[in-house]
Amino acid sequence: MKISHTIRYLVLSDFFVNAGFSVFAPVFAIFVTKQVTGGTLEVVGFGAAIVQIFKIAVELPLAKLLDRNHGEYDDFYSLMFGSVLIALVPFLYLFATQVSHIYLIEAIYGVGIAFVAPPWYAIFSRHLDKLQESFEWTLDSVSIGLGAAGAAAGGGFLASHFGFHTVFIVGGILAIFGGAMQMRIYSHLRARVPKGDILPQPDRSA
Repeated sequence: MKISHTIRYLVLSDFFVNAGFSVFAPVFAIFVTKQVTGGTLEVVGFGAAIVQIFKIAVELPLAKLLDRNHGEYDDFYSLMFGSVLIALVPFLYLFATQVSHIYLIEAIYGVGIAFVAPPWYAIFSRHLDKLQESFEWTLDSVSIGLGAAGAAAGGGFLASHFGFHTVFIVGGILAIFGGAMQMRIYSHLRARVPKGDILPQPDRSA
């Protein structure tokens, strides 16, 4: 079964980015409560809420803005900007010593997701291969699950034997690699897309 160039690299990107964040996900609460001054489980919960608040505040207006230009290059630039913000997050945790640092980093993470999610879904939807839509959406879901499962298991081991800094660095490197995968789709983007057009597109990688 042939999968289009764009779908292939978007799936790979999702795999590595989610693996990167899953590396430290199992030990993040321990990091906050043990390594951050004033860190508690409440701080972890508020931090997670801040991610969603900033994501929601930015995501809907940005999606409307991206829809005004019926081409994929603005989607791509939004995707890359958000990916840079997201990749910074694990490295910023290395310098977090106060609760305010955690909240600021979570806000950056939320904004990063907001810049990534709308264009990712738009580009992915437009480049689905005909009669393989369910398979390719599921392929992305499975890749996220596999990346998260393997990285979470490895992250616990790394944190136990090498410390929190190691898991954040490894997570950041994986997130950078995942973001870099998205650069491979640039030559397959379209300058103009008819309004409402999310029909499967032929693969141009052959």
